[in-house]
Amino acid sequence: MHGGASAGPANADELIAEFAGTVDNLVIVDWDGPHDQENPFNWSKARKWLVTFVALFTTFLVLANGTIITVAHLDLNKVFSVSEASFANSYWPVTTWALGGAFFSLIILPTMEDFGIRRTFLLTHFVFILFLIPQAVAQNFATLVVTRFFAGGCVAVLGNSAASVIGNIWGSERERTKPVGLWMVAYLGGSSIGPVLGASIIQFLSWRWISYMQLIWHAVLFPVAFLTMQESRDVVILKQRAKKLRAKGVNAYTRHEILSKPVLEVLATSIQRPLKMLVTEYVVFFCMLWSAFTVGTLYLFTQSVEQVYEALYGWDPVQSGYVQGAIVVGQVLGWPLTLVSARLYFSSAKRNTQIPGVPIPEARLYMSLAGAILGLTGGMFVYAWTSYPELPWIAPSIGLGMVGAGSVIVVTGIMDYVVDAYSNYAGSAMACVVLGENTFSAFLPLATMNMYRAMGLQWASSLLGFISLALTLAPVCFLIWGPKIRERSPFMKAATVQKAAEALKEGGKAEC
Repeated sequence: MHGGASAGPANADELIAEFAGTVDNLVIVDWDGPHDQENPFNWSKARKWLVTFVALFTTFLVLANGTIITVAHLDLNKVFSVSEASFANSYWPVTTWALGGAFFSLIILPTMEDFGIRRTFLLTHFVFILFLIPQAVAQNFATLVVTRFFAGGCVAVLGNSAASVIGNIWGSERERTKPVGLWMVAYLGGSSIGPVLGASIIQFLSWRWISYMQLIWHAVLFPVAFLTMQESRDVVILKQRAKKLRAKGVNAYTRHEILSKPVLEVLATSIQRPLKMLVTEYVVFFCMLWSAFTVGTLYLFTQSVEQVYEALYGWDPVQSGYVQGAIVVGQVLGWPLTLVSARLYFSSAKRNTQIPGVPIPEARLYMSLAGAILGLTGGMFVYAWTSYPELPWIAPSIGLGMVGAGSVIVVTGIMDYVVDAYSNYAGSAMACVVLGENTFSAFLPLATMNMYRAMGLQWASSLLGFISLALTLAPVCFLIWGPKIRERSPFMKAATVQKAAEALKEGGKAEC
């Protein structure tokens, strides 16, 4: 998703040779051998984990901004004369927040590669803090709706920057397993913890303190990030080296500088290719649908939990906000199962007859399928059919926890599968998934209030369970016909050919 495009390997050498013909004594800047200490892959583990933790903690806190305001809807309705008699109008600030994330993910992120991860992360974090100010002092509802659009865009950039950090400093798939799983917990857990944090604030202070407290948190976190968030983008580090050499009169350039395409061309490709894949690649489409429904459901709970617990136990928004902590508990408990999923994936290399020794992409979906059936679907039905006033509040809360665990397992599996199956075009495929997640998060909760009123607590939640169950048909098909599907897809076939070439190359090295 993020990253400027450059020429493919087929004609890269030709372009470099052509460029060399126009520059005297061209020097190609690269790492000083495999042990270059400035190469992020060679950083110490302590340094890697420090940078990773700061990026993940920032992601966790900024994601909470999306849903933290939902518990204050009664105050917002009173102050700004917003009516919820027939429609959940108080949710519009969350809708525009999610739409901002969709827009910035598709438009801004692809142009960020040359800018660098450190500068992107810090600048976006600073702009996000600025947009917290009008949220705190807003004098009308429109101010919240508009400013949160840009705040949501900043969050999308920060979240994806954190994912880039992981890819930049952890070299192998095995090394990235734990950081990626933790990133998914931070990403989803941040959204789910929002109502809990909001409830703890609004119980004692006014709704404006929801934003004031965020300003305090990020005012403390920003200097920490400034001191610890080092540049991890290899092309940017090498470009800085080349720039210093050019200042000394040396005609030094990196391969990326020579091969990179204009920003407008990169932007056009970053928009066109994901949309093309979305309508031509049914694997991308159904992965997007599956992941988008899963993430959208987490945002839906910010509406349905209050309706359910108020109807059953007479709880107010603050109490309903606290109980959503069950989702976060489930997400944390679901993280170890993503490690099990990774082990199943790597062990599948022994059974791969298509490319011996290389893990099977569809093996990423084993645990996701189980998480979808037992976690998401099972949790929805538990949440639905324990929604009776004679049952204790812990009963539907267990269902919420099951959904939380399932969400982490499912979304992590989908992300890993899409990246693995479409390795050459992973950014474009993931852009489709992120676009769907933000769109569902924006609009699915708007229908919640009327759906639960019309269908009742049990059947409204059951409908979500049936939809979740129906969506598991897609990964079942991928597991059964995976090799055939990859053979028919030009995008997936290119990834398979590349993996086969890499496996052959590694095999040749081993023989030597």
